[in-house]
Amino acid sequence: MKKALALFLITLAVLFLIQTKQNSSHESLALVHVTLIDVVGGIAVPDVTVLITGNRIADVGKSDQVPVPAGAKVVNAEGKFLIPGLWDMHVHWYDKHSLPLFTANGVTGIRQMFGTPELLRWRQELTDGSLLGPRMIVASPILDGPRPFWPNSIAVGNEGEGRKAVLRVKKWGADFVKVYSFLPRDAYFGIAEEAKSQGIPFAGHVPWSVSAAEASDAGQKSIEHLTGIFLACSDDEEEIRRQLPQNTPFGARSLIEARAFAKYNSRKAAALFQRFVKNGTWQCPTLTVLRSSASREERGFRDDPRLKYMPSEVKERWERRAEARSNLRAEEEYAYAKKVYPKYFELIGAMRRAGVQFLAGTDTGNPYCFPGFSLHDELVLLVQAGLTPVDALRAAILNPAKFLGLEATLGTIGKGKLADLVLLDANPLDDIRNTQRIQAVVSNGRFQDRDALDKMLAWAK
Repeated sequence: MKKALALFLITLAVLFLIQTKQNSSHESLALVHVTLIDVVGGIAVPDVTVLITGNRIADVGKSDQVPVPAGAKVVNAEGKFLIPGLWDMHVHWYDKHSLPLFTANGVTGIRQMFGTPELLRWRQELTDGSLLGPRMIVASPILDGPRPFWPNSIAVGNEGEGRKAVLRVKKWGADFVKVYSFLPRDAYFGIAEEAKSQGIPFAGHVPWSVSAAEASDAGQKSIEHLTGIFLACSDDEEEIRRQLPQNTPFGARSLIEARAFAKYNSRKAAALFQRFVKNGTWQCPTLTVLRSSASREERGFRDDPRLKYMPSEVKERWERRAEARSNLRAEEEYAYAKKVYPKYFELIGAMRRAGVQFLAGTDTGNPYCFPGFSLHDELVLLVQAGLTPVDALRAAILNPAKFLGLEATLGTIGKGKLADLVLLDANPLDDIRNTQRIQAVVSNGRFQDRDALDKMLAWAK
């Protein structure tokens, strides 16, 4: 009881401090003489004024052409660079206290990949402004096979159960349906058909029972973690599929992919990538979590200084998972994960050259994937995989807006758009690492300067 009361008082104090840095819904905020980063054109536009009233951008233009209203809060942003707010499109985060870590890192929107009733409540609180944190898109609970891998998933054994599950989660309030690895074929296609009929998107893993090409043709909107793609690009695809047991162990993915890329067929891959382009199948690679799986024994990896921001129960869970992997089978899986990890970069580069569209996501909530912080890691990894800095920015800014059907309100800096913005000290088009040099964040029209952001970080410790 005392701990809960202390947390409540701290929360009130921090929110008061942050609120004093925000423009109210009745006054205007003017960011003047800023360099605007146009993520559509991939150019930097100097000496711009962005005028914000309430939670909307009221005007944008050259600073000598946009009048600043009397009484507006004026921020001289000369020498600074302004981008739209960032999105992390693959998150599992259930600690309400530390949600501001996303905002403090310029992440103004997240896609939660395993829905719960609590997340639906948070989504509403974030929308009405009573909770500080990022905008939230919420998945259904995971739809998995008859023996789901994760607790609280919805077990689906056949087509009829799949269709009923879609109706259930749509009524429940999910923004989209999340599919998982162990769905039987008929269940998967039942989900796909019912989702289309109900007008609700579905996304997630490509199940073992389905090929990546089939998933794309069925209308799966995004493929997470590049699941199933190496297998679909392999000359040995059919042989490997014949040998897969019905309930393939989750940790066997790296071993299977190592076999698959040994017979990688570039022509087969090119045909698959063109199918993704034609069908509008997005890729959310989550290189951050794939790196975690391949790096957990590296010196210093488990001593990340950002651990100080993590709740104690999260740190303990991550350590337990690391210790649980210290057995012979886990060591074999780890060895294959290290072998496969560099191949993901080659795969992403090839897909990018083919015109496949990407979403930036981290799988935050898994070990050493940090809320807010890791989105910047993901951008660096995407550039290392062959995306340009502006491609990486689009994957975290413009593409989420397109993917979610929110282009009218998000994704660019324009008149009438929602005021989700990040003010940087250096140009991210020159070096993607400059997204980490945050001077201020505007979240739903609320202005938080560096001092306010530092208070959010200190609050999370």
